[in-house]
Amino acid sequence: MGQYRIPRLNDQLRDEISQLILRSEVKDPRVSTFLTINRVEVSNDLHYAKVYVSSFLADAQVEKGVDGLNNAAGFIQTAIAKKLRIHQFPKLSFYVDTGMKEGFEMVQKLNELEKEQSSGESSKPSDGTAE
Repeated sequence: MGQYRIPRLNDQLRDEISQLILRSEVKDPRVSTFLTINRVEVSNDLHYAKVYVSSFLADAQVEKGVDGLNNAAGFIQTAIAKKLRIHQFPKLSFYVDTGMKEGFEMVQKLNELEKEQSSGESSKPSDGTAE
């Protein structure tokens, strides 16, 4: 098996699943076009693939969207298998990935701390001893 086959397949699956969601081909009402496929991890034997999904929607909506994607996994597998033409198509399992949202929130907190620190420094009286 080629050294770059699995990473290339990961990228292809991510792109194809994203396109299916973006074009609203997944008819489950829980699946929003605001869902983002962050990464796909295909096992070395090509039997399974973990698909990590995130969004800036509410956590409950993301979980419902992932449930909808898990329900539509058979349709997604069939639609992509027709395009990719690989011998063993992996079974897709969708999971919520909170890393992107947590990272965004962390940056917001750091920005707030930076603003507080800069406003705190400007409001301190100067230490000068001018009499």
